[in-house]
Amino acid sequence: MTSSPLRQPLKMALIQLASGPNKAQNLTHTRNKVVEAAKAGAKLIVLPECFNSPYGIKYFKDNAEIIPKASDSSASESPTYALLKQLAKETSTYLVGGSIPELSLASSATAKGTTEEKEKLYNTSLAFDPSGSLIASHRKIHLFDIDIPGEIAFRESDALSAGEQITILDLPEYGKVGLAICYDVRFPELAMIAARRGCFALVYPAAFNTITGPRHWSLLARARAVDNQVWVAMCSPARVEKADYQAWGHSIVVDPDAKVMAEAAEGEETLYVEMRPERLAEVRRNIPVTAQRRFDIYPDVSMDVAEN
Repeated sequence: MTSSPLRQPLKMALIQLASGPNKAQNLTHTRNKVVEAAKAGAKLIVLPECFNSPYGIKYFKDNAEIIPKASDSSASESPTYALLKQLAKETSTYLVGGSIPELSLASSATAKGTTEEKEKLYNTSLAFDPSGSLIASHRKIHLFDIDIPGEIAFRESDALSAGEQITILDLPEYGKVGLAICYDVRFPELAMIAARRGCFALVYPAAFNTITGPRHWSLLARARAVDNQVWVAMCSPARVEKADYQAWGHSIVVDPDAKVMAEAAEGEETLYVEMRPERLAEVRRNIPVTAQRRFDIYPDVSMDVAEN
């Protein structure tokens, strides 16, 4: 019998939230939905990309937070961090906090021998364990810079800096989960590396739009799943009619055989799925590509790659 990297059944919730310009209201709404998902039995809860504010270049800096060190969890300077930390502990769940704009201050030397602080903004996902400890933070590696003439143009790099490392979450009772953000899903190497490192699932907080969503959303989720024989979860914001950026919605979970287990519509909704070890083992036994790769012919992309 083929073994499974998932050690025991795991119930996961994807919360498709609608966020507006009032950050405090967004956080209150987030709290209510996370508590609701935990009461429904979810042990891994996932929030959308940019859940604490609208998604857009003009919103990133105003809503950015400094991610505090473990010894400094000031709620006044980092209210989203503080809420996620508290919620994970309160609900005894693994909580993937979608993503938020992160403000990073770095000191650098000037030509005059003095130092100056430089600001950088990142699109960052924070993951907490049931004790409320921060177990990982993922800075979006691939920035959403596209131009489809006559349809949509967007350049995250006008405001954001790119992350430098892949991120794998270790959930001791269950196994490993790969974490990335939105546009990262278009780059199969990240998914391949996570799967080769033993992940049973890939989680992507993601805000596709009404142009790219219909074309590629479910296709990419199913492709990453079947390529790597893992679960893939993509958690979108809900579509807000008057928002500058129209999110696609349609949060989705796909199983290791590329079967869609659950998919939302455009509005607010919470998806629940149970991932079971025997399902993963069955898929890998039936079509054993994980044991048939020819690294004598092509390279293993997971080698010599740093991770968070």
